[in-house]
Amino acid sequence: MSSTVATLRVALPVPLPQLFDYLPPADAAPTDPARVGCRVRVPFGPRELVGVVVEIGQLPAADGLRPALAWCDQAPLLVDELARSLHWLARYTHAPLGEAQASALPGPLRRGEPLADTHAWAWQLTEAGRTGSTSLRAGSRPALLAALLRTGAVGEEQLDPLLPQWREAARSLAKREYAERVAVPADTIPPRPGNGPPLNDEQQAATAAIRAHSGFATYLLDGVTGSGKTEVYLQALADCLAAGKQALVLVPEIGLTPQTLGRFRARLGVPVHALHSGLSDGERARVWAAAWRGQAQLIVGTRSAVFTPLPNAGLIVIDEEHDGSYKQQDGIRYHARDFALVRGKALDVPVILGSATPSLESLHNAYAGRYQHLRLSQRAGEARPPRVRVLDVRKRPLKDGLSPEVLAGIGTTLARGEQVLVFKNRRGYAPVLLCHDCGWTAACQRCSTPLHQTPMTVHAGGRRLQCHHCGARQPAPLACPACASLALQPQGIGTERLEERLTEAFPDVPVVRIDRSTTQRRDALETQLARLGTEAGILVGTQILAKGHDLPRLTMVVVVGIDEGLFSADFRAAEKLAQQLIQVAGRAGRADRPGEVWLQTHHPEHPLLQTLVNGGYHAFADAELQQREAAGFPPFAHLALFRAEAKDVAAANQFLMAVRGLTTADSTAQSPAFAAVECYGPMPAPMPRRAGFQRTQLLLSAQQRSALHRLLDAQLPAIYALPQARRVRWSLDVDPIDLY
Repeated sequence: MSSTVATLRVALPVPLPQLFDYLPPADAAPTDPARVGCRVRVPFGPRELVGVVVEIGQLPAADGLRPALAWCDQAPLLVDELARSLHWLARYTHAPLGEAQASALPGPLRRGEPLADTHAWAWQLTEAGRTGSTSLRAGSRPALLAALLRTGAVGEEQLDPLLPQWREAARSLAKREYAERVAVPADTIPPRPGNGPPLNDEQQAATAAIRAHSGFATYLLDGVTGSGKTEVYLQALADCLAAGKQALVLVPEIGLTPQTLGRFRARLGVPVHALHSGLSDGERARVWAAAWRGQAQLIVGTRSAVFTPLPNAGLIVIDEEHDGSYKQQDGIRYHARDFALVRGKALDVPVILGSATPSLESLHNAYAGRYQHLRLSQRAGEARPPRVRVLDVRKRPLKDGLSPEVLAGIGTTLARGEQVLVFKNRRGYAPVLLCHDCGWTAACQRCSTPLHQTPMTVHAGGRRLQCHHCGARQPAPLACPACASLALQPQGIGTERLEERLTEAFPDVPVVRIDRSTTQRRDALETQLARLGTEAGILVGTQILAKGHDLPRLTMVVVVGIDEGLFSADFRAAEKLAQQLIQVAGRAGRADRPGEVWLQTHHPEHPLLQTLVNGGYHAFADAELQQREAAGFPPFAHLALFRAEAKDVAAANQFLMAVRGLTTADSTAQSPAFAAVECYGPMPAPMPRRAGFQRTQLLLSAQQRSALHRLLDAQLPAIYALPQARRVRWSLDVDPIDLY
């Protein structure tokens, strides 16, 4: 009878659809099932990797089985609900379990470092400070900080909204030895809740509906811009925190996080823990660890925060649930909104999806009764919907994309001491650099093909060219490389050019540009918005400004260049444009001042514009859902997209042809149920070359999600084994939102 040995089945962060067997570490204590969920360091070829133990068992003793190197944890890190949800995610996305688990861990934990210390930091007066601080100059920041500290230690998280620039004051007190920084357990800082405005009837009804049901339920909070959705969130969050539970709030952009943090801190009176890519690895690891220990009660973060451990969960909120940034576009291609729903069901807690422009998928689920549909149809307080003007610019002179009527309207608004937002969803100075003599255009050499030129965007007032797809940069030429002419002209407009034009037209007011180029640094968005203050001024920006910002003195919104989005091969283009227009229009007139929205277009009669202006977003959404159903597009069908990239387009096509062979005739013969899956392609991607790689794709579509997944489950092992797979970079995207 052959002997057996204890073995560890380990999920590793490698793109291989399998688990790996190891012997326990040589110097470790005997293995027991409690080690499942612990991280372990293992040899993998010439490398060392950190993986997660998913099973402990017995195998026949055999040569060649290598021992793990060391345990990284004494207690399991991925357990209970989070472990089960990550298994679901790996199955649904058809991704390796190890890569799904790695996505859930902050960088230090992926590298095998121990769980971070999670003490919070607070400031308190010293004995000398209790007497000496009374002599500080009245009204100075050190004196104000000392007054705050007289009641006891105050956490740094709480000082942020109480006293701007408190850090400088704290350093001043510490230098005098009047105050000291102390570590305290994260859950011992007392809350200081604030009061909010009274709720209107619709807000009260929505709050009552959420309170009426315990356990898992999905609520679609569908409210016009400015209707007070955040107040409903805050009521639900306050109830959750009062019950001693944890809450997770997802927001689509890093830029929204500081604004959300400040508002939540002031109202809820508990430390609010941020999780987003703008933080250091160490900061993210500390928040993750505090949540894992149950110390962090309220976590606010962007897409990856959906992986936060919630051992004492009470509520999940997804703000702006329609936003495309919730979809991960590389690695594990998950959708944070959808995974949050899976986690909410597993945790048995309510999930609130909020938006002024709900995704068609969420509206479809609400209409089908799967979500409880909560409507907020009126703006909160005294605010009224903005007046919308569709401005036909045909045959009108345009100065850098702005009509005379718009420029006059901006001047009138500024004269009233109010603010203007000019929206253009294209950063840079101009999208194309053109030779006026021979027609040459500056194209990216890494992203262009003979049949498809990818222009480089002009930046820095015409001095620099940059590809927005692969990131390549180069100085703009002084003369045309083709004909040596000096007649090089930027064509089209971006936010930089609008900023330049508006600064020239209105030199006496600040013009602040908000796009990815100006908001890369931490807290940059807050800093930029603070430049405008409460005085007359102009904001120029991209879609970053369309999301959730409350600008009470902003009364005029101008949308430039919407025609580009009216004609697109992407079946989601109309939905994205409608959401964008409604969201950016919602920035106008949010306080007691009336707002107006100007839409410049060469196609004022376009059905999308007419429907939005005359019927609103829901009229558009209902019509679009009917068209999607007739065409067999989501949410009435389910998609999976194979993408392949290679230096040689033939290699990419050969791989996808082999995939097609496995997902059509052969698979149908094996299982008639697979015949319900339709296959389209291979075909060039809409952007056929990027960063030097030729790109092709293959689309699978099925009316039933189960049929699509059965086919993928059955055929993916054979796809991984294809010899053509080793010659390309390929990926599988389940439920793609961009067919790029």
